[in-house]
Amino acid sequence: MLFCAFTPLLRRQTKHPEERIEPIMAEHRSSEVRTWYDDQGSGDPLLLLHGGFSDARDFDGNLAGLSDRFRVLRPERRGHGRTPDAEGPITFEVMAQDMIDFLDSVVGGPADVVGYSDGATVALLVALRRPDLVRQLVLISGVFHREGYAIDMDGDGEMPEEVVAAYGALSPDGVEHFPVVAEKIAQCAAEGPTLSEPELAGLACRTLVMTGDDDIVALEHLLALYRAVPRAELAVVPGTSHTLLQEKPAFCTRVITDFLTLDPVPTMIPIRRSS
Repeated sequence: MLFCAFTPLLRRQTKHPEERIEPIMAEHRSSEVRTWYDDQGSGDPLLLLHGGFSDARDFDGNLAGLSDRFRVLRPERRGHGRTPDAEGPITFEVMAQDMIDFLDSVVGGPADVVGYSDGATVALLVALRRPDLVRQLVLISGVFHREGYAIDMDGDGEMPEEVVAAYGALSPDGVEHFPVVAEKIAQCAAEGPTLSEPELAGLACRTLVMTGDDDIVALEHLLALYRAVPRAELAVVPGTSHTLLQEKPAFCTRVITDFLTLDPVPTMIPIRRSS
């Protein structure tokens, strides 16, 4: 089920090619990986982290449009999109360290960070490991523990041809390297993440937890994330699935924009925020 869960993401990536914003293509070279990224706009930095088996196009037609307010950076993680694979496993901790290096070297300081699906897990780890680098955090349909999915994510099943083709169209490693990356990502999903709710309580930054009401991440799991993070806010987008950014792009963008640009509203009858 792991592979077919991400198939809709790759189907819609070629759905409206005319919407593609031509990037300022750049690469950040670290000791282990050469990270491709898209850099648009000016203002406060906003880091967008795509989902698994996907790339920066996750944000075409939705959050990429925030470049009129922010400097929007969309890096593609190792083994994804136009960033090559590197020696060794692909784990959430490894990808989080890559993004920490990116923030330190390319951004040069803190940023607002938005992560989608696997990118949300990576963003969460970045915020926990380096709180000085994350001003505000948006977690869209991502798990903090591998048991948080509403479907089986064991990696079994035949790989859809469109997934392989989408990888081959962008990857500098060539389509023949896909089985290697697929095995690494399947292993990553099987082994992690394994964060606990007490660990989440250490997250200090203001955080928006967002999900579709019919998501592949269990709603109960997202509620546990929301309740565990001290400064969390919750948005359940009605009538959407795991591809909520494509299903209701304007709605999702508006909610996230308000979160990033407006101060919290003092509520009149607070319960969890009463302290």
